Amino acid sequence: MSRLGAALRLEVTLQHRYKFLHAALFSGLLWLALLLPLPPGPRRAAEPYVILGDLMIVGFFFVAAAVFFEKGERTLYAVVATPLRFTEYLAAKVVVLTALSVLLAVFVATATSGLDYHLPLLLTGAALGTILMLLLGFLTALPFHSVSDWFLPAVFPIALFNLPILGYSGLWDAPVLYLLPTYGPLLLLGAAFDQYQLAGWQLAYGLAYPVLFAAGMWLLARRLFDRYLVARTGGA
Repeated sequence: MSRLGAALRLEVTLQHRYKFLHAALFSGLLWLALLLPLPPGPRRAAEPYVILGDLMIVGFFFVAAAVFFEKGERTLYAVVATPLRFTEYLAAKVVVLTALSVLLAVFVATATSGLDYHLPLLLTGAALGTILMLLLGFLTALPFHSVSDWFLPAVFPIALFNLPILGYSGLWDAPVLYLLPTYGPLLLLGAAFDQYQLAGWQLAYGLAYPVLFAAGMWLLARRLFDRYLVARTGGA
């Protein structure tokens, strides 16, 4: 088995051990309890917001919690001493948690709207949004030793990444919001439920900008991983 394959298998085991899979299912059921009582029109309008909220839970909070669990059990420091590369370690988390988040998005959308949504737009918006939130959670968790130290400072980046909600909802339609990469996935989710008509440039923006931004976050994560973990453990 390749190192990446082994890392993926380990990541699934850890997600199950930390009860994240159970928490994800519980989260999905809570969203259904919120959406199903709504009339069809408001329910459909609320779907992009709900799915974005779920991406935040699975992407941002789950990966940060995983980092703190691994720090607490010192398995993260042990990983540094193994042949596993940083790219393989983080890729395993991105693949497993993104798959979980996308499955949840499809589950919630299908349970509330049947098949009356655009699956490719939903899959793309959910995947890109999860990756961005996941990398943000990973980056913010690295410098801190515990959840209690991290929680308050983490409020600011998560609030910043959710500002596009103001533009999408029409409360504050400022061009500067397009600098925030989560605007793209939110527009794709809105289009998936026919709540937003995407212009050609918006579709290109929604697909390309989050990818470029995520690439920059990945490089920054590599630097912070070296600074806060590798250097402190004396690893290579």
